[in-house]
Amino acid sequence: MINTEYSVLMSVYLKENPSYFKTSVESMMNQTLPPNEIVIVKDGKLTEELDYIIHKYKKSYPNLFTIVPLRENVGLGFALNEGLKKCRNELVARMDTDDISIKERCDLQVREFINDSNLSLVGSHIDEFYENPSEVISSRVVPLNHKDILKFSRRRNPFNHPTVMYKRSEVLACGGYGNYRRNQDLDLFVRMLNSRHIAKNIDKSLLLFRANGDNLKRRKSWVKCMSYIDMIYNFWKNGYSSFTDLMVVTASQVLVFLAPLSFLDWISSTYLRKTHHK
Repeated sequence: MINTEYSVLMSVYLKENPSYFKTSVESMMNQTLPPNEIVIVKDGKLTEELDYIIHKYKKSYPNLFTIVPLRENVGLGFALNEGLKKCRNELVARMDTDDISIKERCDLQVREFINDSNLSLVGSHIDEFYENPSEVISSRVVPLNHKDILKFSRRRNPFNHPTVMYKRSEVLACGGYGNYRRNQDLDLFVRMLNSRHIAKNIDKSLLLFRANGDNLKRRKSWVKCMSYIDMIYNFWKNGYSSFTDLMVVTASQVLVFLAPLSFLDWISSTYLRKTHHK
């Protein structure tokens, strides 16, 4: 029988927005099924304001918050690995420091684990917004069942990372997050899927994702494009992705690098997102 208690795992670093951070934390504290632990990894030195917020939470809720300070900034993946080691519950809900979870998120996810003890990983769709959470601009819809997740994962990430809840022991048994500055979540999820762990996504947006108009601009980096190609190349070498998958990803990443932003925006809104019209 799955225990309904769960931990929340977050990592914060120097450049986080303090206001967004507080909103994110409080969206997890106010869940209809509240966590009994929130693990916050301090990924290197923080601003005084961020340190003060964390100190205040720890002082006000000493039994709820577990703070994991790291001397240097190690990046999201390695920081989450350190936090995972400190989580005291088997079920762990990931959360990013600038997003907002809906109140029922973790209740719905825990129920999935109770209903199917074979599950290792449960995510969901996300709704995206710019400044006002009530003004959703688009949604990132992901495949729902295990079979479709497997197929999707050979080219693209089948999960929205900040929405996932997973079993701590099974993530650690697969080696945790790998040595990638980007897409470290996709690398982990593929290793879990390749190890025959069962996954699903709930057919509902359980998180409000703070989008940024500069997201596409940041993706137009040859280093980032090559990093993604290299990851899929490794999937192909290990027999997970096909040669066709590798070629499609390579072509699409070259296109991302070369194409004008207006064209990428059209591709994203037409094929990669479900756009919400006012």
